[in-house]
Amino acid sequence: MGGNTVGHNSGGSKTEFGNSVQSNPYYRSYTDSNGVTKVNFTNGSAGDTAYKFVNKNISGLLDNYLNPNLNSATNQAKLNAFNKTQQQNLQNNIISPLAQNNMIRSSQATNMYNNLSNQSADYANQLIANNQDDSWNMINNLMSLYMNGYTGASNQQAASIGASTGNGSTSTRGSYSAMAV
Repeated sequence: MGGNTVGHNSGGSKTEFGNSVQSNPYYRSYTDSNGVTKVNFTNGSAGDTAYKFVNKNISGLLDNYLNPNLNSATNQAKLNAFNKTQQQNLQNNIISPLAQNNMIRSSQATNMYNNLSNQSADYANQLIANNQDDSWNMINNLMSLYMNGYTGASNQQAASIGASTGNGSTSTRGSYSAMAV
């Protein structure tokens, strides 16, 4: 996952580890004869992709959470879709039928479009109000995905240490095991 190593040292007997390499489609781990284990995502795996995506985007999401605005891609898409739908509905369902039957003046149509503009402004305010909840939900989803990767790495570490332990022996020195995070 990264290059940092987190470890645990205990006194008493020490397991002499045999070198071990474990891999699956998501992780690759290496345990050396001291029991130090490094776990990395397999390049291009789902875990690797998710890990990189979260690291790349989390600061922007946190900023958007703390400083909601209409300029986010999501809010712009929602606002544009709302405006397009509202304009089509107004034109197709109200103005055109009335105009075809000579039942509307241009000033009335202008008033209807002005009302549409007010609805758009109200919807924009609603988007801003909901922005924090939307951002928070996305952050929670991404962090859950991120932590699933961490749990998988931890499980891979355990498998690697277990395989390495089976290749070794026991002595009375302290032991050390680690996981790259």
